[in-house]
Amino acid sequence: MGSAILLFVFTWFWSRDTPVSAWTDEELALLQSLSLDGLPPVPAEPSNAVAEDPRAAEFGRQLFFDTRLSGNGTVACATCHQPQRRFTDGLPRGRGLGHSRRNTHSIVGSALSPWLYWDGRKDSLWAQALSPLEDPEEHGANRMALARLVSADVDYRDAYQALFGDPPDFSDGQRFPLAAAPGGDAALAEAWGAMDPADQDAVTRVFVNLGKSIAAYERLILPTASRFDAYVRAAVKGEAATQAQVFSESEERGLRLFIGKANCLQCHNGPLLTNNEFHNTGQLSLPGEVPDQGRADGVRLVRQDEFNCLGKWSDDPERRCEELRYARHDVPELIGAMRTPSLRNLADTEPYMHQGQLANLADVLAHYASAPGAMVGHNDTQPLMLGQRDLRDIEAFLHTLAAPETQEGMQDNQVSYE
Repeated sequence: MGSAILLFVFTWFWSRDTPVSAWTDEELALLQSLSLDGLPPVPAEPSNAVAEDPRAAEFGRQLFFDTRLSGNGTVACATCHQPQRRFTDGLPRGRGLGHSRRNTHSIVGSALSPWLYWDGRKDSLWAQALSPLEDPEEHGANRMALARLVSADVDYRDAYQALFGDPPDFSDGQRFPLAAAPGGDAALAEAWGAMDPADQDAVTRVFVNLGKSIAAYERLILPTASRFDAYVRAAVKGEAATQAQVFSESEERGLRLFIGKANCLQCHNGPLLTNNEFHNTGQLSLPGEVPDQGRADGVRLVRQDEFNCLGKWSDDPERRCEELRYARHDVPELIGAMRTPSLRNLADTEPYMHQGQLANLADVLAHYASAPGAMVGHNDTQPLMLGQRDLRDIEAFLHTLAAPETQEGMQDNQVSYE
């Protein structure tokens, strides 16, 4: 009996792939730096006075799922940011009333990023929340109509009043047309231009406050722990048996490649596995489209944005805007560069890249393995020089970053969503 057991163990050992050695203290410290246990608190947002108000978060949650915030009553924020898909939509490019230019970024953990959108053209969650509302390809609404909605809906009016005071009286049709906005089509712009500047500001103030309420809700959407986080906890405690239960050998090899030879940490670091910076990775735009300028356009747009943190709609009297003030601009490296996405909550968020050009993680890794030249700008990537098994192992590890369910808010003022 004993001889049979020894023979089985001997045969099993030599039939395995080469065993993975123990983690060094330096490697364990590195793994801990990537663990969700080290996620810092959501930073304060001084430009949004209601950012931490649970009433604003609840108001924002209602707005987030309301299709009336669109030109034809069919599109909500949740149309593209679907909770069951980790707040993405599964499409190459977002689809509202039309098609957006780029893939839908997940908003999970976005409150910890100083920039929003692939090109970083917004510097706060509330400024970002406003942009789709008036985009004719997304919500296709206008700020005058949205302000009227808040004033006319009893529940919304009460919620707004509790946070910001009474909304203006928009009943005078001579002063306040049914539809008007500074951008959009010619009719909307003409109606807006005919309004008194003080009335324009009154409407825009309501519009801005909607964005700030939506942002208060979005600040609560944070990633949940994944198998990777469970593995790190076990590794730090030296619980080898638990590590073996949590990770397969392939996943463990992939993790070692991720933090080592594959050089993934150059861009994907910290608990959210993103440096929140901008890189050109040589991914071409869709056929027939002009090459995307990425951050080169984004930094220009955010500096010009009426809703940036230096603008008059910020609630911060000190205008603490270090990120915006010192943002790099007019440098060649920004041409074609896109914001590094978080690798958290990867499940159900395909396709990948800024226009959904790559269908799955295997395609993403094949792209980085070859590191094709950029059509515009400087390419930050270098060929990985990894074999097919290495790439499969990295992919196996990346799947361990998928949380079992989407976050419902883990701050003290948490709210749940439907």
